[in-house]
Amino acid sequence: MAQQYAIELKGITKTFGSVVANKNVELNVKPGEILALLGENGSGKTTLMNMLSGIYKPDSGQIFVDGKQVSIDSPEDAKKLGIGMVHQHFKLVDVFSAADNIWMGKEKAGLTLKKDRYAQIEAMAKKFGFEIDPRKKVYNMSVSEKQTLEIIKVLYYGARIIILDEPTAVLTVQEIDKLFRVLRRMKDEGHSIIIITHKLNEVMDISDRVAILRKGEYITTVDTADTNEQALTEWMVGHKVDLNIDRPTMDKTRPLLELRDVSIRNDEGAVAISDVNFYIRGGEILGVAGIAGCGQKELCEAIAGLRPIEKGQMIHKGDNIVGLSPRAILEKGISMSFIPEDRLGMGLAPSMSITDNMILKKYAETRGPFVNRKIGRTDAEEVIRDLEVVTPSADTPVRRLSGGNVQKVLLGREIKAGPNVIITAYPVRGLDINSSYTIYNILNEQKLSGVGVLFVGEDLDVMIALCDKIMVLCHGKVMGVVHAHKTTKEELGLMMTGALDLTNKYEDKPAGIARDTRFGEQNEGEEA
Repeated sequence: MAQQYAIELKGITKTFGSVVANKNVELNVKPGEILALLGENGSGKTTLMNMLSGIYKPDSGQIFVDGKQVSIDSPEDAKKLGIGMVHQHFKLVDVFSAADNIWMGKEKAGLTLKKDRYAQIEAMAKKFGFEIDPRKKVYNMSVSEKQTLEIIKVLYYGARIIILDEPTAVLTVQEIDKLFRVLRRMKDEGHSIIIITHKLNEVMDISDRVAILRKGEYITTVDTADTNEQALTEWMVGHKVDLNIDRPTMDKTRPLLELRDVSIRNDEGAVAISDVNFYIRGGEILGVAGIAGCGQKELCEAIAGLRPIEKGQMIHKGDNIVGLSPRAILEKGISMSFIPEDRLGMGLAPSMSITDNMILKKYAETRGPFVNRKIGRTDAEEVIRDLEVVTPSADTPVRRLSGGNVQKVLLGREIKAGPNVIITAYPVRGLDINSSYTIYNILNEQKLSGVGVLFVGEDLDVMIALCDKIMVLCHGKVMGVVHAHKTTKEELGLMMTGALDLTNKYEDKPAGIARDTRFGEQNEGEEA
């Protein structure tokens, strides 16, 4: 007897103009299994899932649900078929509570709000092991709470087939473990789960089978138990990939930028960073590790001049540059490039083309009333070529690109500005393995040219392999700065939770600045 699949796709093809997003894709998902969907950025994973969730319609091919051929013409059709998708960028109304975000999509919800909706949502959450306050407003939620709400929302509407697009991209290790426990419980309840992810260790941990796409075409599906990370990488890319990260060594230089007793507040007025001291050297990658929400975002924005520093000093060549605008900082001789974690909200203008986003970095240098689009186009085409951005042309709006290609455009633009300090937050989040290693190589090239890099990351294995030193934050305080080649994930984890404080074991001493007992620094002229 033939296997009856929860979902089966046959010969699915989807094009956008001259770009073939999916070509004759074959895919199936069994009832009560977790299928990982792998592929490089731009390989068509999200497009394929958007056809299952009713956002796009295939140009050709067939979709079967529980063995019956169906036509999914809208998200409402998908919902009626028991298909729910949690997108990489959440679809929530910030000013509504958790319960009301769910209730407003309920069929025949009516004009009045039912008082028992909070209890209904809470019961649904507890059934699957979720923790959520149904009365909490979305704008007060952490990223993991928003994701939990999105999953509860599709379950509340009766979804039996759950699609998760990069669900762990913004979660801590602890939050990922909690999510995976919930997914396994959902699987045991008979739900079929498709998870799009680039993290191969998570694929090996959570999935039963792995389906691989390459350049929009279906390559193969394998049992997770019968494969390994190296084999999956080669199927994704089409050739062997060296999974080792280089860490070139550079001679120590004087700090490019030093922060002394710096305190910063978040958007709610609470202290996000408290009395932080550290410095960034040229030719060095300083990693910043910490549980999400420990002040990394506020720290990056303050260094870039986008957030006020409440107290303390930020020193460049003996001058305190606190309070200066990004342009004034540039005029002081320090060129900073900031690559924020919010690519489309803060890093780029999503409705503008790649070319116009390149111009945004330099338009103020233009003399006269008109900007030079020719230079912007040349820069855009170089970034597209050098970073292998998958796009129809340099005139494509960045919102139409996959998440990984958006990140390549952002990083490429910032590198082209010729910075001497790069502040980067989660630069490989959402990128496939091949693209991630391209980014690591670019950062190492910048390091070798004397640039100082502040690297906020989440993958401790990567940070230990790539960074020279790692500063650990816990609740806005520095728990220590350790040399990457001398530490372990376990030690970093203890520091991240506040169980280990190594602030008095700072080993690296900046040369040529005033003595400071916190760092054991040397006087002018003494050797570090």
